[in-house]
Amino acid sequence: MDAALIWEWIIKSIILILVLLVGFAYTTYMERKFLARFQDRYGPNRAGPLGLLQPIADAFKLIFKEELMPSQVDKVIFNLAPILTAVPAWIILAVVPFGGTIHLFGRDISLSLASNLDTGILYISAIASISVYGIVLAGWSSNNKYAMMGGMRSSAQMISYELTLGLSWVGPILLASSMNIGKIVEAQAPMWFVVYQPLGFILFLIATLAEINRSPFDMPEAEQELTAGYHTEYSGMKFALFMLTEYTKMIVISAIATSLFLGGYLGPFVTQFPWLGPIYMFIKILFLLFIIIWIRATLPRFRYDRLMAFGWKILFPLSLANVLLTAVIMILFPGLAK
Repeated sequence: MDAALIWEWIIKSIILILVLLVGFAYTTYMERKFLARFQDRYGPNRAGPLGLLQPIADAFKLIFKEELMPSQVDKVIFNLAPILTAVPAWIILAVVPFGGTIHLFGRDISLSLASNLDTGILYISAIASISVYGIVLAGWSSNNKYAMMGGMRSSAQMISYELTLGLSWVGPILLASSMNIGKIVEAQAPMWFVVYQPLGFILFLIATLAEINRSPFDMPEAEQELTAGYHTEYSGMKFALFMLTEYTKMIVISAIATSLFLGGYLGPFVTQFPWLGPIYMFIKILFLLFIIIWIRATLPRFRYDRLMAFGWKILFPLSLANVLLTAVIMILFPGLAK
């Protein structure tokens, strides 16, 4: 194997880790600032200019905060659960393309951090379903009825909304005639798939919000019922890992939604100037993060029985109808497939 290729993979992996770390930190800052403005407050404004050092201050606080562990927990699983939750969020972007190809140092180098996997959609669905184990194990190992209830709620919620999530991907797959995310992005050069799949895009966003337990689907950590839910007994860096996972997943689902429905890294003049690709990707991800935060600031939390009914009785039938309608249109107008 080419040594230069191995080094390219290593450097891209390091860049991906650093991007997600910085992205996680400043997504929390972005959320606190936007929520403050929505609620007519200032938000973080003391640590550094405009409060820009607040995420760094929070990181130091969590690093040096004492970690407490109740005496009756299952220590091995209690320590392992945050890792099982965090790792899938880090590796899921391995198949999401962030740019085209440029000629540098005498060779073609892809601006994407991704692996060009022909079964990229299957990889994402497989990895995304792993994180539920970490949440369930965190609740079970805590030996706390509130944490256990939060973990069970999360597992039931994820299973019900993953059906809608999986079906929402079928539209882009049919339109691009491929499960390779790079090819799905390239197929959107004439027109973004959100134009052909507006319902699929909406279903995808709703299902992913429920998948990562974001408001208004944050019942697994409902404070008034579960005193913080599955991570009730966690503190210090273990608690930070759960928070890191939530905000990292916000970035991840925004990147996936951008690639499947919003043209990915494609944009004006990206063919002539490939370095514009990551910039377009960043702008689209930032827009979707704003939408996610706006939803949190606007909608109240669902009641749990209504949340589950919404998933099974409304979203699931709509996603099936969307797949059926897309398949019928593809048969009637075969020219739409790339």
